[in-house]
Amino acid sequence: MRNFPSHAFREYDIRGIADIDITEEFAYRLGKAFASMLPADDKRPLSVGRDVRLSGLRLQQAAMQGILSTGRNIIDIGITPTPLAYFSVFTLDTAGSLQITASHNPSEYNGFKMMIGRNSLHGDDIQQLMMNMHKTTPDASIQGTVESHNIADEYIDFVTGDCKLARPLKVVIDAGNGPSGIIAASLYRDLGCEVIELYCEPDGNFPNHHPDPTIAENIHDLAETVVAEHADLGIAFDGDGDRIGVVDEYGHIIWGDMLLLLLSRHLLLQHPGATIISEVKASQQMYDGIRQAGGNPVMWRTGHSPIKAKMKETGALLAGEMSGHMFFADRFFGFDDGAYAGARVMQVLSDAHAPLSSLLNDIEPSHTTPEIRVPCPDTRKFALVEMAKEHFSALGYDIIDIDGMRITFPDGFALLRASNTQPGLVMRFEAGSEDRLQEIRALLEDWLEQQKRIQEVSEPINKP
Repeated sequence: MRNFPSHAFREYDIRGIADIDITEEFAYRLGKAFASMLPADDKRPLSVGRDVRLSGLRLQQAAMQGILSTGRNIIDIGITPTPLAYFSVFTLDTAGSLQITASHNPSEYNGFKMMIGRNSLHGDDIQQLMMNMHKTTPDASIQGTVESHNIADEYIDFVTGDCKLARPLKVVIDAGNGPSGIIAASLYRDLGCEVIELYCEPDGNFPNHHPDPTIAENIHDLAETVVAEHADLGIAFDGDGDRIGVVDEYGHIIWGDMLLLLLSRHLLLQHPGATIISEVKASQQMYDGIRQAGGNPVMWRTGHSPIKAKMKETGALLAGEMSGHMFFADRFFGFDDGAYAGARVMQVLSDAHAPLSSLLNDIEPSHTTPEIRVPCPDTRKFALVEMAKEHFSALGYDIIDIDGMRITFPDGFALLRASNTQPGLVMRFEAGSEDRLQEIRALLEDWLEQQKRIQEVSEPINKP
């Protein structure tokens, strides 16, 4: 048995190139190792699903063979968005879930997201899984069984019962040819909406655009269609349906932090003082806006697994990330779900009896950058962030070090953190004016450039 690539085992999930990093042998060993991590006295089945990637069926079958070899039974939920795998854990009372998916990665990738009980596998548990995959364990004397189950109808019934709309809306949806197209159109029609579909046919080649709604070019068609059809809003989903992108009636993007503020204001009308969690990349205006609306905003680490764990710890009713992960514990189960988040956004809009573009008009415009990613080796990125903390703390700057380094200013912030998903650093900046934004940005970028020059001088030059 060959060694499995350690780079595929990430902070929140497992991802790599299908048939190179993620082979059928890999999937079999993962299924077997994952099942062995479940409590021995928990005899409930595991739910197993996949997204639309071309390698998904082969990898799902191999992973299920590994699970079955331990004697564990399986509920096969087929092609489905990742949130419906989570939903099955709560509604079918399974021992956990295994979803074969690479989220918004390009089509040649695949991977796995897992739950043990109602907790997402992340961090040290994923490293333990990797170690377990290298161990040889005997098969159980009795093989497990497989039962197929269509979870979609139960999910749609639940959401339509929960998210009643005060008035019908016209919505354009873009599933990016991912699995959300199977669910969202039917769901929103059942809510009474007129639905215009873009790229809702499942296709693991993702032929129309990359399935990542946080990149503006990927929702260009959505924005144009919303304007052309005079729709109330547009909703886009990522490659496995756990993230959402939203545009207003003018086709303007509502980024993740402002979307969370919109949802928070609505929630706080019913739950004054509720705790609401976001991440270090989110706008200070969002945190201030939640506080002004009577909420308790908490800043936490980026990543769907740490956010879910923090929600349980604090009793938060809502959380969200810049990437479009939206988590509802109010009336829902606390996990991230793009289709459900879309229904909650439409509920806010229908209750308001006003255009979506008007609901955040009172927020003073700020100047921000998108996430800026700088290549940096995994072996150096965390140490570089620690060096930055020491340097800027020594200069007297106000530092938040929950997840990397966020330098806070009265009129903005500068963020530097190590990426958990690739060899690189992530930066983001916010300020009250464009000139101030460039000033704050230069403070950090100049320091990074200086460190790069120091590194180049200190490393020997390899001559041919």
